[in-house]
Amino acid sequence: MKVYLDNAATTPIDEDVWKSMEPFLKEHFGNPSSTHSFGRTAKNGVESARRSIAKVLNVQPGQIIFTGSGTEANNTILHSAVRKGVKHIITSPIEHHAVLHTLEALEITEEIEISYVNLDINGNVELEHLELLLNKYSGKNTLVSLMHVNNEIGTILPLEKVGGICKRYGVLFHSDTVQSIGTLPINLSDSLVDFATCSAHKFHGPKGVGFIYVSDISRLSSFIHGGGQERGHRAGTENVASIIGMSKALEKAVEAMDQNLAHLIKLKSHFLKGIEQISNKVQVVGNIEENLASPKILNLCFPEKLIDDLFLFNLDLKGVAASGGSACSSGSNQGSHVIPLIKGISDCRAIRFSFSKFNTLEEIDYALSQIRSIVSN
Repeated sequence: MKVYLDNAATTPIDEDVWKSMEPFLKEHFGNPSSTHSFGRTAKNGVESARRSIAKVLNVQPGQIIFTGSGTEANNTILHSAVRKGVKHIITSPIEHHAVLHTLEALEITEEIEISYVNLDINGNVELEHLELLLNKYSGKNTLVSLMHVNNEIGTILPLEKVGGICKRYGVLFHSDTVQSIGTLPINLSDSLVDFATCSAHKFHGPKGVGFIYVSDISRLSSFIHGGGQERGHRAGTENVASIIGMSKALEKAVEAMDQNLAHLIKLKSHFLKGIEQISNKVQVVGNIEENLASPKILNLCFPEKLIDDLFLFNLDLKGVAASGGSACSSGSNQGSHVIPLIKGISDCRAIRFSFSKFNTLEEIDYALSQIRSIVSN
């Protein structure tokens, strides 16, 4: 049996998503910037997808800008904010590298100031410290950039609460929602975010496509220069088939949200109970409470006496895929930048298991049996 438990890295494409894309790879192959019928058909497909995405997120179609990835979307927003006058950015030390590395570059090239908000023992943002920072830097053009769901430990940021704080202090709020859109209920209009980012392959869509939500389009400037695509905000011929697929994937995810959430909660709970039976010394990294952690992500800290450096390799040999951290860093030979910052987690090896609607309880039981066999040896 082959069991894929690395769905925070990417998800298998949904069959209905592939079917929605296929005509735009074969028959409707026109360039959406062309004015002939081939181009108009492609353009209609793109705009229909934009309207569909906007509808499920309760925003206006003009507030959605398509990109090539969540990383590009985060880069675009942060660079744009600085070009529009932001001089100070508040973030956390456990953001995705698409944010942290971009800010490090901007700190050097644009001489912006960066503040890092404190975290509690489970990796949650300390909102009191956020307010202290906003008070301290009042008068500076400030942007707050905090992710909705952490990609390694699954902690959930109270989006509306943070949005309210930012509005009270008159600062912009950007949230990387790559791990939440398509998994958790989210109404971008109510969330009070000024910018949000999304990547289709996290909810059974294709890779290489994402989008930006921006509450006020005048706040966004182009990051990729060239033609006038995406109303001048993102140059380059649109990835039409993938945009169609992203729209279909999000539509399906939202339609089945309650059913999918119940399934993910069941899988995660069953897996955790199985781990507890294998060893009571394995710690959950991050929040345990259901409403404070993504049902999709479970990061476990195994004592070093229980598993060794070859654990993931041996698990893979037995047909089970999991992760030692963010997939975006897996080729860098660097450990997680998140786990060392979580208090109380030491002398252990953190392994991330992440689930999808396609996983079954049978697969979970198989994975647990293989973990048990490795640990026993």
